[in-house]
Amino acid sequence: MEKDPVCGMMVAPNRAAGSSVYQGKTYYFCSAGCKASFDRTPAKFAK
Repeated sequence: MEKDPVCGMMVAPNRAAGSSVYQGKTYYFCSAGCKASFDRTPAKFAK
């Protein structure tokens, strides 16, 4: 399980609504909305 960096929900990578790579790390999302928020400002959410 991976934590959605936008909302904090736990997501199974194989069932994620989407994923993005930022600075060599893959982030997984519970919804398209969370992915869109991350893609707009990834530095805000990537920790």
